[in-house]
Amino acid sequence: MIGRLVDVTADLDRVRVRADGRIVADHVRVWARGSTITDPVHVETAARLRKQFQQPRPVHLAEDLTRDLGDYDRAFGLTGEAI
Repeated sequence: MIGRLVDVTADLDRVRVRADGRIVADHVRVWARGSTITDPVHVETAARLRKQFQQPRPVHLAEDLTRDLGDYDRAFGLTGEAI
């Protein structure tokens, strides 16, 4: 859910996180002040996903990317012909 908007609800005992109506996290609530509690598995997953995102992927192009401009005239009805 990194980078997505989520809904967080908390009661006296639990904290729950939902995305698109589905529970994606459910943890015991910790009452310590100024603490950030992170699941080590989440940190590892985030690091892996961040690394994948930052690496460029190869682009597969078709051999011939040229197109007859008349195709566009026909598509927009400028010639009276149908495609």
